[in-house]
Amino acid sequence: MEPGEVAAHRIRVLGGLRIFGANYTEFTRRFALWLGLHSTDAAALAEILYAEDKGEPLTPSRLSARVSLSSGATTTLLNRLERAGHIVRTREHTDRRVVTLRSSPQIQGPAQEFFAPLARHMDALLAHYPPELLEQFETFLDRLNSTMEGVLTEDEQPPDR
Repeated sequence: MEPGEVAAHRIRVLGGLRIFGANYTEFTRRFALWLGLHSTDAAALAEILYAEDKGEPLTPSRLSARVSLSSGATTTLLNRLERAGHIVRTREHTDRRVVTLRSSPQIQGPAQEFFAPLARHMDALLAHYPPELLEQFETFLDRLNSTMEGVLTEDEQPPDR
């Protein structure tokens, strides 16, 4: 593929991902309003729920990285979510110092109710595509995320001007 073609694809792909990001942020904002939470708390709760759905529950440090908060701010956030009855902290790991974050049973139903319409629409959309194409798309997204994470960790400082 020619460099100009690659650049044109990059611009279109990133444009689509920016729109997706804005829509994701709006879903999180509405989830926060629906639950009466601050948007950062709802974003953290959504990350905890998503990680559980994948079978890979989060630790506080992994959540901290996902929501871009310091460890102290994450602890404060987790205390709020725990007091509200939305999460529980467990010690499931063989190393008892490792804390695992789980959604509480009382939030699982409301979260499923809120996100069910999106899940139905996504399922209907995905049903139009062959599994091989979806697997390619998943691979692309994994590689894109790895690329972006790599660039972010290369240098925490913005480029010189």
